[in-house]
Amino acid sequence: MAATIQSVRAREIFAQRGLLSLEVTVVTDDGACGVSTPETGVSTGRHEAAFLVDGGERYNGLGVQKAAAQVNEVIGPALKGLDVTAQGEVDRLMIELDGTPNKSQLGANAIVGVSLAVLKAAANSTGLSLYRYIGGANACTLPIPIVGIGTGGRYRDPGTSRWFKPSYEFAAYGASGYSDARYMSWNCTEQVKRLLRARYPDKYSMTYHSTSLAGVIDHDRELLDVMTESIARCGYEGKVGIYFDCAADCYYEENIDRYVGLFSPGEKSRDELIELYLDFVTNYPVVSLEDPLREEDFEGHALVTKELGIEVVGDDLFATNVERLKQGISMGAANSMVLKITQVGTVSEALAACRLALANGYNVHPCGSRGDRDSIGDFAVGLNAGQVRAGGHNRLLTIEEELGRAAVWPGKAAYKGWRQ
Repeated sequence: MAATIQSVRAREIFAQRGLLSLEVTVVTDDGACGVSTPETGVSTGRHEAAFLVDGGERYNGLGVQKAAAQVNEVIGPALKGLDVTAQGEVDRLMIELDGTPNKSQLGANAIVGVSLAVLKAAANSTGLSLYRYIGGANACTLPIPIVGIGTGGRYRDPGTSRWFKPSYEFAAYGASGYSDARYMSWNCTEQVKRLLRARYPDKYSMTYHSTSLAGVIDHDRELLDVMTESIARCGYEGKVGIYFDCAADCYYEENIDRYVGLFSPGEKSRDELIELYLDFVTNYPVVSLEDPLREEDFEGHALVTKELGIEVVGDDLFATNVERLKQGISMGAANSMVLKITQVGTVSEALAACRLALANGYNVHPCGSRGDRDSIGDFAVGLNAGQVRAGGHNRLLTIEEELGRAAVWPGKAAYKGWRQ
């Protein structure tokens, strides 16, 4: 007999990037427990489910006590006694309780926090690791870790946090396994630091502990030069590639239909950006890029995907949303979808988007930048995604040990297209 939900509680905690988050705990009648910590993001699309924050002066309005109250006073009592393994039923009930198209009444942070905590409690109740609970016996593919070195030059300040992009990362697809890939990526990032200190001694030394090269470089091509040289100096040519998250929507100005300050000073049209991307993937070992154009430009993303012949990842473009993904598939826009459960608001909806993506030949790209960083590794393995970004590293080392010789390493096959 399946365990039932006994209690659901939430509280406000401190999270990554100095932000605040919910911590949601679900306990079952057999003593199993699941805890989740959903967070908001730096690059947040307009089509994402709406987090509920407190407003007012406290923590600049970013407190989440109202969302915690919705969990404790509304959601928790409604879920008590439900089968903890009935994920779809739990998620549908919360969506009905909320009654809005973007989960703004109860708050997407409240709903997704409970949804994730229920999933974890169910896995613990059944005695399964989370990746086994998600993917069953077929969960065996270790993901390539995408490891960041920081952000580019920043050539415009629109006065919002969405400006902290693009971000640049290494992907060690030619490693022998997960732990080896983590070492190779670490080696490359250390080499980047040495090269930047040597090339920009007066500027980079002042920002050594920063993730930004603002004021250090004049064009992000300089950073790609350094990353490429770092790969070569480490002896990893043909084994490590470059990934970058453009988050182009952060730089799009609708009134002039131009991208301002993306990669370098000045304005760029869509065609000029596509030409620049083609230059990047031709001259640097770029294996994947994310959100290369504004989030409403499905046609443009289709052009980029066709022109570049590499993996093009939709994050803000798709928002882990089935309807937006359907539109992208129909037009050939991108060929990979970021998985951020917080974007859509429930585990059930996120997994539905994953099934649609995989059924149509799109990659799924789990990312832990929205909290619950350890569990994103379980999702990556459970879905046999082949890649993972922003979290889960220690958890994935454990999973690698657990899988042993049964583990599958995807290598180049993890990527759509291949120009290297």
